[in-house]
Order: sequence, then structure tokens, then C-alpha cells
Amino acid sequence: MNTLKVTCAIIENNGKILCAQRSEKMHLPLKWEFPGGKVEDDESLEACLKREIKEELGVEIELIERLPSNFHIYSNIKLELIPFSCSLQTFEIDLLEHAQIHWLSIHKLQDLDWAEADVPIVNHYIQNYK
Repeated sequence: MNTLKVTCAIIENNGKILCAQRSEKMHLPLKWEFPGGKVEDDESLEACLKREIKEELGVEIELIERLPSNFHIYSNIKLELIPFSCSLQTFEIDLLEHAQIHWLSIHKLQDLDWAEADVPIVNHYIQNYK
């Protein structure tokens, strides 16, 4: 089984973290996630994440730090979810793919119904960045 590499952005702004709710048309509808997407052939992780955030939210980000990956299997797909802490460089967010976004404090992150692959990343972030 091949491993699909997927990047995700933990975007911080004014002490809050951007959480995105998957649309009803996406796989795992209405689950919450850190936005991002699949790494294309011959694309760096950083280039992938910047491209995906531009495509999904219409904003530019700066990557600050790579955080530990989470490996997860959804039915027949093995996923490596690769998070980066990020900051916004532009601030006009357009919801191009997601149902909605929330800016939450770190203490409220666990209130959301996260996609399974994101849960360990949420937990790691809470434990290490309080």
C-alpha cells in the first residue's frame, strides 16, 4: 500500500488557530481539519502547503516549523499527514472548498469533531504549545 503524503497548516493569528470544516461534498464530510492537501510528484512539502492554502483559502502563508507527522489508514488509503505551524501573510480568507472556518484558542480545539488523521496532531499541538 502506497503512502499518500498530505501536508496541513496549523495557522496561528493573534493567539487563535484556524480550524476548517470539510464541506458536505468532500471525503469525511463536515469533519474538522487543519487545511492542506496532497503533495504532487516533484513538489516539496513547503511548496505543496503554500499552493494548497492558496487554492483552498485564497491566502498566502509563511511556514514556521515542521511538526511530527501522523500516519493513519482510512479504509484503503495510508496517509502521512505532515503538519507545519504557519502564519498568515495575507488576511482576506475565501472559503473556496470548506463549509466554514473557526478561529479557536488552543483550549477549545478539542471541542470540534476532527477528522481521525488530525486528532493526534491536535493533541500533540495542545500538549506542546500551551
